[in-house]
Amino acid sequence: MERRELLALLGVGAAGLLTTGSARAGDDDKDEKHKEHHAHMKTMGECALICNMTSAHCLAEAAKEDCKHRDVHIKAAAMTNDCQTFCVQAVTLMARHSPLAAYAHKACADACRDCAEACAKGGDDEMMKKCAEICRECEKACRACCEKPAAATT
Repeated sequence: MERRELLALLGVGAAGLLTTGSARAGDDDKDEKHKEHHAHMKTMGECALICNMTSAHCLAEAAKEDCKHRDVHIKAAAMTNDCQTFCVQAVTLMARHSPLAAYAHKACADACRDCAEACAKGGDDEMMKKCAEICRECEKACRACCEKPAAATT
């Protein structure tokens, strides 16, 4: 496992630990919100992991002498690397219930959209297809999170 993959997993794992046990038994609304919160964090973590793996894959493909789509792989490698960073930042802020998490979700959604577009140009490359798919899922989850009204502060 590469150092970047390990760091991403540690960040996502730590974020997951922060959310465990935050819902109280018997409070169905909070339990449902906790499940939704956890599912969103899981999607962002999976996106970060797949983006990191795709970045390494694209760099390896671009390094091959017979690579026919070098430019596509190089651009996707940069996009996936950056998208992974946005996902980790958003999940970290979400885990600690930061009031700034909504900004991170908006940025993460935009990064995932652009990353999915870059990976979709990979044609039949299975790794890039998987990355585009999970980035679209992550974008959708982050946009849904951004659309929810903020809780009133007193």
